[in-house]
Amino acid sequence: MNPIGHPADAVPLQGRYDGQFVQPGQPGGSTVVQYTTVNMTTEPPKDHIIWSLCCFLYSNPFCLGLAALIFSIKARDRKVVGDLEGARHYGSTARCLNIWATVLVSIAISICIIILIVSAVQANQMYSHYNTNYHYNYRG
Repeated sequence: MNPIGHPADAVPLQGRYDGQFVQPGQPGGSTVVQYTTVNMTTEPPKDHIIWSLCCFLYSNPFCLGLAALIFSIKARDRKVVGDLEGARHYGSTARCLNIWATVLVSIAISICIIILIVSAVQANQMYSHYNTNYHYNYRG
C-alpha cells in the first residue's frame, strides 16, 4: 500500500512517460531493459543439521540419526570450505537418512499405538466376559 501521491502510483505499466504517454511499438520511445541474473547454483546447499539433531536425539533407529548427523556436519564443513558440490552430496545423503529414520520411527509408533488399542479392547472384553459369567456359589 502506497500513500496517496506516492510516485510509484503514477508509473505506467507499459511504455514510458515523459510529458506524454508513448504506447509500446510506437516510434519516439526509448526502452531501458534491465536484466537480472539469477543463478540457482549459487544458493548455498542445505545441510539439514536441525533435522539430523532431532532424528539423533528422538528417533535413532539402526543409528540412522547418528549417520545423518555425521553427514550433516560433513556438509556444513564442506560448505564452510567452499566445496558446494561436496556439501550438496553430503546434504542430500543426510536428507535421505533423515527421511528413512523419520519413516521408520513413524511406523514403529503407529504399530505401538495399534497394539496398545487392540490390547485395551481385548482386556475390556475379557473383563466384561469374566464379570458377567462369574457366579457365586452362595448357600444361605
